[in-house]
Amino acid sequence: MYYAHFGLKEPPFKITPNTEVFYTGGKRGAVLDALIYAILNGEGIIKVVGEVGSGKTMLCRMLQTMLPEKIESIYLANPSVAPEDILHAIAFELQLKLPKNADRLKVMQVLQSHLLARHAAGKQVVIFVEEAQGMPLATLEEIRLLSNLETNHDKLLQIVLFGQPELDDNLNQTHIRQLRERITHSFNLAPLEPKEIGEYLIFRLRAAGYFGPHLFTKSAINSIASSAQGLVRRVNILADKALLAAFADNVYQVTQKQVRAAIKDSEFGAEKAKLTPQSSEILKWLALLLIGLVCGYWASIALQKPAVKVSQPVTKNSVTIVTPEAITAKVRPVLPSQPVQTPMPATPPEPSILNRRLLATEIWLTNQPPTTVSIQLLGGYSDEQILNDLNRLSQQVELDNLYVYRTSTVVKGIGAQPFLTVLYGSFANRFEAVQALKNLPAEIQKNQPQLRTVAGVLKETQKTL
Repeated sequence: MYYAHFGLKEPPFKITPNTEVFYTGGKRGAVLDALIYAILNGEGIIKVVGEVGSGKTMLCRMLQTMLPEKIESIYLANPSVAPEDILHAIAFELQLKLPKNADRLKVMQVLQSHLLARHAAGKQVVIFVEEAQGMPLATLEEIRLLSNLETNHDKLLQIVLFGQPELDDNLNQTHIRQLRERITHSFNLAPLEPKEIGEYLIFRLRAAGYFGPHLFTKSAINSIASSAQGLVRRVNILADKALLAAFADNVYQVTQKQVRAAIKDSEFGAEKAKLTPQSSEILKWLALLLIGLVCGYWASIALQKPAVKVSQPVTKNSVTIVTPEAITAKVRPVLPSQPVQTPMPATPPEPSILNRRLLATEIWLTNQPPTTVSIQLLGGYSDEQILNDLNRLSQQVELDNLYVYRTSTVVKGIGAQPFLTVLYGSFANRFEAVQALKNLPAEIQKNQPQLRTVAGVLKETQKTL
């Protein structure tokens, strides 16, 4: 709905895990690298813990795509599996053929034979267990027994547990300490910091085709960070609703106003911090103390003697007498000798910066060699947005070196939409353009400008025509 308004080609904040927009900030990239290392070289069970919406599923999907071909992975998404069924579930995921009514011992034999065959072929099998905090402890213990399958030098099966913080509580129980001792690598997905949330928002916007400056103000980012508590899924939900609110307000930047509307519309936005019994008791006594102070104040007022009211002398309003001379002095007749001024004809309004640069760009494209290199600064679907960008850029670089051309682009779900692109400078080759790019203000460089040739621009405009 709001994609064309902000120059987006697709939804930037979908909550469905998409490995193409994996954010490596917030130590997510470091955790991913460490997981790959642990799977390739580890000999025990691996554990990944994070709050709801912290990005565990995204990390799991990304891990599956990044592992080398010799790693065969299976995925257990249903944690509520009984101990007697977990072996059958793993065999099913591995597509093993089991005898009818095979018991646990038979399934274990078939599974071990398969793992030995894969090991002989140079393959390694890994099990990813999602929502492991909801798995019965007896089932977790059954998984622990699977980690005993090994050769003289290597484990036949690697196990990675993904779960919420309750998983740690389950593993701290005494009767499951054998499983806890088998965990050789443990990782924690911490909530994103406010600075990381700002970087995450612009990262997702860039991935969706946005070229302009940051759409979210610093105060809006802080509000999202406070309400989302650093959880990626909540950030996505709030950012999506805030963009929709900005579209409804017909503005091109998200402020606290739109974020407040998004928080109000979100179920978790109205969550209140839960009070502990101790804090509830303190609040109760503070309330009683406040009531006592108020009652004491009004009692002291009631016991005071009434003050004697002193009447103030009445001051008569002064009367201003207007004389005929004063009236005639205010009226100054126009003398015949004074010339009567006739209104000047209205001058036609000057064309806007945008229109002037569009016209200048047409002339520039006609006269430049096709090999001329320019720097693409930003783009957008709205004339008003680009006009504001030009006014801002003209305070940082020379206005005469800014060029704007109009094309059309296809937006998913909407169709063809007019699109404006802003370029900077004319350079004989890429080396000169790169040097100029390095000298641009930091605020412009953070938008990740790109190099373009005049030939490429002409080709793009001809396609539009």
